[in-house]
Amino acid sequence: MDMKEKLAAVIRAAAEQGIADGVFPEAELPAVELEVPPKKEMGDFATNFAMKSAKAFHKSPRQIAEALSERFAKDGIERVEIAGPGFINFYLTKDVIYDGLRAAVAAGEDYGNLPKKDAPRTQVEYVSANPTGPLHVGHGRGAAVGSALVNLLRAAGYDVEAEYYINDAGNQIDHLAESVNARYLQLCGKNVEVPEDGYRGQDIIETARRIKEKDGEKYLGMPEAERMAIFKERALTEKLAALKEDLAAFNVKYDVWFSERTLHPDKVNAAVEKLRANGNIYEKDGALWLRSTDYGDDKDRVVIRAGGEPTYLAADIAYHKDKFERGFGRVINLWGADHHGYICRVKAAIKALGGNPDNLTVMLLQMVSLLRGGEAVKMSKRTGESVTLAELIEEVGTDAARYFFVMRSPDSQLDFDIDLAKSQSSENPVYYVQYAHARIRSIFRQAEETGLKESDAFELLTDESELDLIKKIEEYPREVEKAAADLAPQRIARVAHEMASAFHSFYSRCRIMGVEPKLAGARLALAGKTAQVIRHALSILGVSAPEKM
Repeated sequence: MDMKEKLAAVIRAAAEQGIADGVFPEAELPAVELEVPPKKEMGDFATNFAMKSAKAFHKSPRQIAEALSERFAKDGIERVEIAGPGFINFYLTKDVIYDGLRAAVAAGEDYGNLPKKDAPRTQVEYVSANPTGPLHVGHGRGAAVGSALVNLLRAAGYDVEAEYYINDAGNQIDHLAESVNARYLQLCGKNVEVPEDGYRGQDIIETARRIKEKDGEKYLGMPEAERMAIFKERALTEKLAALKEDLAAFNVKYDVWFSERTLHPDKVNAAVEKLRANGNIYEKDGALWLRSTDYGDDKDRVVIRAGGEPTYLAADIAYHKDKFERGFGRVINLWGADHHGYICRVKAAIKALGGNPDNLTVMLLQMVSLLRGGEAVKMSKRTGESVTLAELIEEVGTDAARYFFVMRSPDSQLDFDIDLAKSQSSENPVYYVQYAHARIRSIFRQAEETGLKESDAFELLTDESELDLIKKIEEYPREVEKAAADLAPQRIARVAHEMASAFHSFYSRCRIMGVEPKLAGARLALAGKTAQVIRHALSILGVSAPEKM
């Protein structure tokens, strides 16, 4: 039990004692919430319990706070102050703070990993871009946020599986084949045009060129349908391989690559038949419609067109049905902001199938704007088209790209400053955090040369900057817990930056080398624990923690 949990127990015990003493009436106690105050002079922890219990206890928050403070067990609490309308601020004894650091050091590299939770299996599905061309920077944001979220949830003790949904069925794959076919015929001297709804990227030309270089013109005499079928598989295989290569270079790893093709026709038909059997499908104008308005949608939706072709929604219904049938109790999808209107219809379908739509969470990712020299960058210098993720990685590196993508809330638009991401200065947040880790590792190399060892004489750490750094370390597991509960990996980026800032302040005030050995050893241990926390936070973000810079 950490100090926060102990304080919560102290508050509950004081409230129960107040009831026993007749100061408070019998009542159900509200949950105890404790936060680290925004200013150090306001204590180590603060609670609004007195305000939350005012209605139950029929007293003013300040009266409740005063009655509680008289009944607090004093173990580990130096003093208590009542502030404002009834906030209770706790000031801890230094022994409690030192004990927290000892526990953190004893936990080793596992510090920040929380116990396994008794919670439903969670699936996180993200990126899932059509395999028809290279990933662009918008996909990069989804990849960074999605993989960081998976890492965060796992660190917080959840059983999580990461999945990529391969859109390898439907019109977009037919258009891919048509586009490659047109480019191949052009390379063979034929006067053909790329279809109006085809793909015109340089990568399509390169795919066609590779086909021609390998096989020459042997496909010219082949029936078009047969040629198109071959080109579809060749192009799909190539695009998917390139996509996987880009994601691997971006430190993104999936547990499952799920093919949309496996849904057709059996799983799609099974989903539609289940909806038909429970009265949630009706026929109109030759098409089959989902009664999605019965479940909160603004209009009913076609699932099977009049010609018998399933819509994208039909595949998505079958896909989400399949997810829950695989045993996931919670499903998290990361979609682009332009899919906002799609959430309601998928949740409606889940409910119509007899499931709980609340078990699906959709996180929407806002647009990314690239900036260079303060000006917007829209086109690739190389191809004149959208900037690809691979090009961004090549220019700024995986670490900077991932950190910049994750450090802002995904529901806010992101201005990605390329110049800042490349700079080696304290203004660059990822450089600032990584430099703190590298500096600590340099200190350890110096310590090894001089024979200095870590010490647990933490009672010698009395400087304000030392105590602040210890408190940051002690708060870290709770930050992991809160960030995971809120599905907010950006909070870990903030924590990493704050940890680096606290270390830099400590290091500027407190020498490690050349002071009394016990004090030096205690400071060395504090620095080492700081490095471990920074490493752990960066690992959640998918960013490296360098030994040297």
